[in-house]
Parts: sequence; structure tokens; C-alpha cells
Amino acid sequence: MTEDEAPRLRIRVLIADDQDLVRYGMRLVLEAEDDIVVVGEASDGSSAIGAAMRLRPDVILMDVRMPGTNGIDATRELSTRLPRARVLVLTTYDLDEYAFGALRAGAAGFLLKNTKPAELVAAIRTVATGDAVTSPRLTSKLIEVALPQLAPQSPDLQDDALAVLTERERDVFVQVGRGLTNTEIAAALHLSESTVKAHFGRILVKLDVPNRVQAVILAYELGIVRAGD
Repeated sequence: MTEDEAPRLRIRVLIADDQDLVRYGMRLVLEAEDDIVVVGEASDGSSAIGAAMRLRPDVILMDVRMPGTNGIDATRELSTRLPRARVLVLTTYDLDEYAFGALRAGAAGFLLKNTKPAELVAAIRTVATGDAVTSPRLTSKLIEVALPQLAPQSPDLQDDALAVLTERERDVFVQVGRGLTNTEIAAALHLSESTVKAHFGRILVKLDVPNRVQAVILAYELGIVRAGD
């Protein structure tokens, strides 16, 4: 069997949403893909936590507004108890305190529920590889509206955090905080895109952040990027 003929590992997905019809629709979309398998469903945050601990999914599709334990609290607990699982938040709203709170709790990204099926599938594949995902429109709002409300940490904490980065890694970190893609960073810093990816991978490890969204949030918290930059 050649490498191309070898079967790909299937991405194990858990769907958490309080609406039966939404879960059913997502299952239909995802199970049409050869590399994705839906391993379970949950109708609230508490059952999502239990199912995730039992089934060990790669990706959890998490509704933020559910009865009982909401999606934010469930995401926060799972980011601690099951850090290798990637939570992808689905929200009906453009950007609100729930979606932003889920990102602060450790979600790998968020999408609107009216996202096209192909975009949902692509997002699952993206977060399954360890990257983060948000729709461009929501990323813009995150940077322009929500992140400037964060209170920067003290200069000493900023110095301690940035001391582990090389000068070039700091340059890349600043551009990531401004919301630039790897392609845009490469153009801005006159680097190849592969070099930017390598720098960013080291930044995630050194700063102990799981993905791009959390790196953007940290950049604002450290004060190296501010509103209007």
C-alpha cells in the first residue's frame, strides 16, 4: 500500500448543543466526510464534559448558550482536564461576551452557526491539527471591540514573558497580535512564510499558549499590542 493509498486517521468529533435539530444537521454534514467521525452528542455543558472525558474526541463543537453548565464553563473545565481536545465554539451571535469568554476559557476558535457546511468541515480539520480558527469577520471584531477592553499586565510581567523570545520572534508575536496572517507577516517582515510558521511555532511553545487566538489575547494582556495599533 502506498502512502497515498493508506487510510487517513479519522477526526473524532463530539457535538454539544441543546437543540436536537442542530445536532442532527451537524452530524449529517460531518458524517458525509471520509476523515471525520461523530463519536457522540451532548445537550448541555455538564453532559459534554462527561462525554468528552469518556469518548476522548479530537474536536468538540460547543454551543455557548446551553442550560445548566454553559459552553464557557464546560470549555474552561475541558481545557484543564482534557487539554488535547480542541473546542470549536459555535454561536448564533456575531460577537458577544459568551463567544469572547469561551476564547478566554481556552477555545481554539469560534464560528457562527450559519457558517456554510464546507467552512465548518474545514474549521474542524484546522483545529484538529492544533491551529486556531475564527471567521475573518469575527476575528476583526475580536481585535477591534473585545480585546482593547483587556487590562494590560504590569511591565515586569511583560519583560519576563518576552525575555524568552528572540528579537525576531518578538517581531512575529507583535504582528500576530495585530491579527495578521502568516502570509501578511511574511510580507511585512520580509521573511518566507515557512520561516514565519517556524517562528510562530516556537512562540507558542515558549509562551505556553495553545493556539493563535490565545496568542492574540496574550499580546493584548501583555500590552505589546494596543487598540489602534
